[in-house]
Amino acid sequence: MSAVPPTPDDAPPRRRIVLALGGNALAPAGTGGTAEEQTRNISRTMALVAQLIVDGDEIVITHGNGPQVGNLLLKNELAKDVVPAMPLDWCVAQTQATIGYQIITALERELEAHGDLSTVVPVISRVQVADDDPAWDEPSKPIGPWITDEEQIREREQQGQQFLREDGPRWRRLVASPQPVRLLEPMTIDLLLRAGAVVVANGGGGIPMVRGPGGALVGVEAVVDKDLSAALLARQLAADQLVILTDVPGVAVDYGRPTQRWLDSVTASQLRTLAAEGQFTRGSMGPKVEAVLSFVGRSDRSATIAALDDVVGAVRGEAGTLVRSDWAARSGWAAR
Repeated sequence: MSAVPPTPDDAPPRRRIVLALGGNALAPAGTGGTAEEQTRNISRTMALVAQLIVDGDEIVITHGNGPQVGNLLLKNELAKDVVPAMPLDWCVAQTQATIGYQIITALERELEAHGDLSTVVPVISRVQVADDDPAWDEPSKPIGPWITDEEQIREREQQGQQFLREDGPRWRRLVASPQPVRLLEPMTIDLLLRAGAVVVANGGGGIPMVRGPGGALVGVEAVVDKDLSAALLARQLAADQLVILTDVPGVAVDYGRPTQRWLDSVTASQLRTLAAEGQFTRGSMGPKVEAVLSFVGRSDRSATIAALDDVVGAVRGEAGTLVRSDWAARSGWAAR
């Protein structure tokens, strides 16, 4: 690992920030998702992240993996008669490795251009979920390719799998999305950060694990929401800020309507009220709002939801929707 330069006594303390990159950072809508395209997209994103590291922030990067896992599951389906299909937890681990490889390569290149020799380290990351989570009884997360073979669907349903049907007819597999309870690598990540490294962790929400017979951890077929897991990561690392990056400028009220307006700054209680009114849909902004409320409500720190290209401004309080705890708002702390 590269030597960490000494910090002057009068230098400001390094802020620990968790950056949660949405799928648009890797495979924007409308692209084919080839290795070349993903490499270009990641390189563009890491050029922005490098600015934060050069400025002295302590950065943890987490990322989505939906399109990449979907591709692996499609390969499973196409090659099942040639090679054994891999379970979902294995697919999550594989995408953590491949995406992490691209992130560290691109980010180290950008840092070197700034004369920064910081080491970037990917961490294969697991997350514990509860074996009695109600989500197991109501699988809700669609994964993998659409299937049109009704006989195959019947066979797989006999194996215990569940499916979402659309007109066509065509089916898509549903898996549970249990709540993240505990991340299993926080000490490793913290040690790396203290040694001066930039860490890539918890990709795709983490590899889901439960306590099996005898108490041993075992991988399970589930999808942990990446934003909720990012909030848990930020809490367990005692981060100063959580920044969730997506493909819109921030949080909007009346999204898509003539009365739409973007929120510049909002308190946790105000955002919670808007969520209770049904302003944020479950498949879009809802989990992101739930994630920032989870982090802000339990830490009294700030969180921001912003567009990917605004990552530098979001960290500096100049872009996106800043969410503060009610205490911080009353005291004026973390105000934009």
